[in-house]
Amino acid sequence: MPEPVPTSVRRAAWLRAGADYLGLIGALVLLILIFGLATRHFLSADTFRTIANQIPAMMLIATGMTLVLIVAEIDLSVGSVLGLCGAVTGVALTQWGWPLGAALTAALVTGALCGAFNGLVSVRWRLPSFIVTLGMLEMARGAAHALTQSQTQYIGPSIGGIAEAHVLGLSLPFLLALAVVVLAQAALSHSVFGRHMLAVGANEAAARLNGIDPRRIKATVFVLSGLLVALAAIVDTSRFQSANPNAGTGFELQAIAAAVIGGTSLMGGRGSVARTFLGVLIIAVLNSGLASVGARDEMKRLVTGAVIVAAVILDHYRHRLAQKERT
Repeated sequence: MPEPVPTSVRRAAWLRAGADYLGLIGALVLLILIFGLATRHFLSADTFRTIANQIPAMMLIATGMTLVLIVAEIDLSVGSVLGLCGAVTGVALTQWGWPLGAALTAALVTGALCGAFNGLVSVRWRLPSFIVTLGMLEMARGAAHALTQSQTQYIGPSIGGIAEAHVLGLSLPFLLALAVVVLAQAALSHSVFGRHMLAVGANEAAARLNGIDPRRIKATVFVLSGLLVALAAIVDTSRFQSANPNAGTGFELQAIAAAVIGGTSLMGGRGSVARTFLGVLIIAVLNSGLASVGARDEMKRLVTGAVIVAAVILDHYRHRLAQKERT
């Protein structure tokens, strides 16, 4: 039987987690205050409602990316898979004449299959997921263009009702994405599967010796990521009432950035979906604030990239501190 974790160790872990949350919330509040002072129109209910209604797709993708990073893998294909799932939805509705339910189901199946491909190839042949998902990035984008003949599929209000539904001023997609975040965090913190994910990411060999099958865990996580990307594609398609084969370009970098800003380790074995959600909010507020002060697109990319690099450096020192505490 494993020895119980000492109370002092548990208390230290809780304090570190609380400090991480407070740090992220503090950074978010600081950004809001800075942009609120820089422009008169930023501090308004409309601004925050707009931000909340713009981020559901990224919330879903970043949730899946967090789970993948926790098991010490990476998925660079999420943006292209989103474009493919959206293309499947658009073509099914506009060209094949499928009902809405069947088209949405086809999108979910497409996302799950892409995730299954990434997981099975990485696990079966022990290939770096970086390379496998890079290949999927190209395949999915090519399939999206082939399916749509590189033309945006204009769907119309038949799918727009999903994004237009609101509860207390918040869109249905935002509430759905928030529910996914809550469920994913609960599963990560309180389920056997969540503990197995953390164990595999922290030390795969040790996890195997303790009876955990890392291949099954990793393959399942990739499928979950694919399903969440497909759900994000449905949200994205509903928001614009169209399916663009180029949709999702660059989403993989934003999702990784949100996860790293939220404290998820690029080395695996540590992460939090709830903190990733705060990372998504920080990036969204940063982008919205820069737009409100008239920053050009290249400046927004420069600042966002600098924030990502700073988050990676901070993660490096977190990892070193954690190693020292274990020794």
